Amino acid sequence: MEEFSAPTAFHFDVAFQGSDPDISDTAFQEVTGLETEMTTEPLQEGGENRFVHNLPKQVKHKNLSLKRALTGDDSGLVTWCQNTLEQGFGTPIKPQDLLISLLNEEAEPVASWSITNAFPVKWTTGNFDAMKNELAIETIELSYLTLERKS
Repeated sequence: MEEFSAPTAFHFDVAFQGSDPDISDTAFQEVTGLETEMTTEPLQEGGENRFVHNLPKQVKHKNLSLKRALTGDDSGLVTWCQNTLEQGFGTPIKPQDLLISLLNEEAEPVASWSITNAFPVKWTTGNFDAMKNELAIETIELSYLTLERKS
């Protein structure tokens, strides 16, 4: 019987699937927002006051947040964010599909999440502070359509 060891959360990979522009610079410090939630609608039953029925309504997702060190303008990810967030609606939004994988010691996926139709909705640069010796960090938030755990 093979022994199970819990994976660590610091070894992961983010891959944009078939992207245009080419988004290959995907070394991120942190990924958050792999979250799916079922919203419910309360329904009070007439004559029965002891409880409220919660009926399923819709599935919603938190924005996916990707953090990394600030990069140059030659980044495909920066180009995609600029085209989406800085060009107005004269430039069509080009959604992208992503695959986020948690890796083991041999860099093999132990769990993966498929994300479809993602596009940037927020792009922030961390604070600049002359009293600290830290990397400049940018955070990209993506809205997306579906999240599916693959393994």
